[in-house]
Amino acid sequence: MTSPAPVDPTERVPQAAAPVKLWFCPNEALGPAIATVLATNWLDEEEQETAGRFLFDRDRRQYLVAHALVRRVLALESGIPEAEAVLWRSSRGRPFLRKPVEGLPRGGRELDFNLSHAGGYNLLGVVRRHRIGVDVERLDRGDRGLDAIVESFAPQEIAWVAQAAPGRARDRRVLRLWTLKEAYAKARGIGLGLAFDSFVFTLADDRGVLAFQPPDDEPPRRWRFAELEPEPGVLVAVTVMTGPDEDPVLHLHHGFPWSREAPRRLRLPQPVGAPG
Repeated sequence: MTSPAPVDPTERVPQAAAPVKLWFCPNEALGPAIATVLATNWLDEEEQETAGRFLFDRDRRQYLVAHALVRRVLALESGIPEAEAVLWRSSRGRPFLRKPVEGLPRGGRELDFNLSHAGGYNLLGVVRRHRIGVDVERLDRGDRGLDAIVESFAPQEIAWVAQAAPGRARDRRVLRLWTLKEAYAKARGIGLGLAFDSFVFTLADDRGVLAFQPPDDEPPRRWRFAELEPEPGVLVAVTVMTGPDEDPVLHLHHGFPWSREAPRRLRLPQPVGAPG
């Protein structure tokens, strides 16, 4: 399968294009005891209460690792210590970092982030300008809910899914569309409040968005879409809004951010419009 093209280290990147940063973190990257200690010291009261309501240890661990990841990355990006970051949610549930009156200690005035987690994997995206949405899904989730997912798609997308042979090939098409739709809706701050048949992706058979028809209420914008598979069978979608003068690079980090290990650098695909 193809991926976004690696970046030539000697190639000049426009100054205006701050990188899009992704952290892909399996639960195994943070041991259960360490995750519990970090959560005790970093998570706020509401997050602690949420973690305590999970019935199964696997679900609680997923939550603790995901939210420890958020606070660690936000500390690195903003300069606000993990335990001091104040997170708030919009009326539709999208989280934001509350910025101090005097501004962020590190990295400029703007920062947007988005979190997704599924089946022992966590994905966090951060941008300095505009908005980002991310989603992660495991291909081995089985057929749980896939029929209902397909029914939410636009007719053109349903037809494209049906062209694949039943089984893994068809499941991959379903989850490629689903992760892209989730990432786009989350970037817009609407989530499942946006009808998934109101916008249409045209995808390459292998990987990549060929065309995008936005909802009728979407003003002209420059959305970029990336599909990744950081581990076999784990599908990731990223949606990023960019300005006309921006050509950002994607930095993909793997694991929990304890170190400053260099990320993998990938070029984001160009914005796409409606089918011609």
